[in-house]
Amino acid sequence: MRVIRRRRRARKRRPVPIPGAALLVLGCLPGLAAVLALVLSTAGAERPVALRSPRPPVQARSAALHQAPRPRIVPRTAWADDGARTQPPPHYDDKVVAVFVHHTDSPNSYRCADTPRIIRALYAGQTRHRRWDDIGYNFLIDRCGTIYEGRAGGAERPVTGAHTQGFNHRTAGIAAIGTFAAGTTVPRAMTDALAALAAWKLGLADVDPRTRARLVSSNGGSRYRQGATALLPTLAGHDDGYRTHCPGAALSALLPAIRERAARLQGRR
Repeated sequence: MRVIRRRRRARKRRPVPIPGAALLVLGCLPGLAAVLALVLSTAGAERPVALRSPRPPVQARSAALHQAPRPRIVPRTAWADDGARTQPPPHYDDKVVAVFVHHTDSPNSYRCADTPRIIRALYAGQTRHRRWDDIGYNFLIDRCGTIYEGRAGGAERPVTGAHTQGFNHRTAGIAAIGTFAAGTTVPRAMTDALAALAAWKLGLADVDPRTRARLVSSNGGSRYRQGATALLPTLAGHDDGYRTHCPGAALSALLPAIRERAARLQGRR
């Protein structure tokens, strides 16, 4: 009789399971075990709406679809000696919505190994003789297709340049090193690099290189009076915004094909 009584007493001491009590133990478990236990406890249950991953905004999703890969860009430190003079801080816009293509109006018969020296000479001419605060172009491309960072401030950032009078804001200046007047052969490596750079730079703001952008002229020295809104190609020649022969008739004739290639690099049809 005593044995039977002890068993009955033991049964009375056994706790009655409480629904959901297993979830209270999660706070005592290590992180990984707690996650595993939570997954097991919710298996087969309908996931609440609040736990679903939110859809990305339309703007972010479209920008990701039309971003081209960043090409190889030789940093400014490869040619500049910023310690030789006081370099003022750069200025920035909110984004880049167009690029202007230039040529440097310098000899074409150079060795690509001499490109850093050539850029230093251009920098000296613009900062000493013209008294600019820095080289005007954001990027420069040599005949071998090597892309160099020009103006200081960060290749991926919307640095305000000094390359197209009246339209330096919200644009980037890309200079092809050489002179490309009518009848001149433009190296394929150079135009391929130009398309890749424009595709990447414009893609950061989800801009189609084949379209046009509304730009406001900042002074009457351009083709437009100060304050006027101009509808210009998003991949434009220097002469689209300023009365000049730059970037040369030979390079200007190739701009439509460069726009198409840049758009393909962005994944556009």
